[in-house]
Amino acid sequence: MLDNAGVVAGNEVFKDRETGSRWQQSSLEAISGPLQGAHLQLYPFLLTSWEEWRRLHPDTLVLKPLPGYADRIADKNKMIREGLSGNGAAPDDVTYHDDRLKPRTMILGLDVDGASKAFPLDALRRVRVVNEVLGGKPVVIVHQPKSDTTTAFIARAAGKTLTFEAANAEASALVDRETGSRWNAYGACTAGKLKGSTLESLVLEPEYWFAWSEFHRSTAIYTPPAR
Repeated sequence: MLDNAGVVAGNEVFKDRETGSRWQQSSLEAISGPLQGAHLQLYPFLLTSWEEWRRLHPDTLVLKPLPGYADRIADKNKMIREGLSGNGAAPDDVTYHDDRLKPRTMILGLDVDGASKAFPLDALRRVRVVNEVLGGKPVVIVHQPKSDTTTAFIARAAGKTLTFEAANAEASALVDRETGSRWNAYGACTAGKLKGSTLESLVLEPEYWFAWSEFHRSTAIYTPPAR
């Protein structure tokens, strides 16, 4: 079990109840305590809208909030909306500054075999489907602008390296150029030669640029192709 234990370098820190070790959110590393130096494994998750989640999981259960939660989350949502504007400086206790992007630019960070890349949310909203090579592996990133849902996968199936493009305006359907098979935005092939295949999922980390660059100092930044 983890409890909030403050902020270090503009990034939240948590303390586990079992050992009292303190864990940095972005690096997943224990920075003090008996487990210092250990790393947590990031569990796969999907950041999406309630509408899209309910479409995918119509029988889902919803956690009933504790009394007072609605008031607290309203303030939190206001902070998130303000943060998504991309304006503002990094927190005062941030000591590392990478000026390639504005500090509060919202990015989706991807790490593959030790190689990392930041994908600015604004760029993904424009491009929607990105084919890249990261850590020596082919990857595809898919952004659905209606729900701001972003997914990422190893772009390989049935021994083939695949290149994807959107099959509709919302990028909820894709087609690979190599076989012409159709895929959904969640890595499942729905029609064509590769029907029934699934792509290996990758975990994207939504972060402000100041936080991602602090803990991924050699990160690359995705730049959309010129039109």
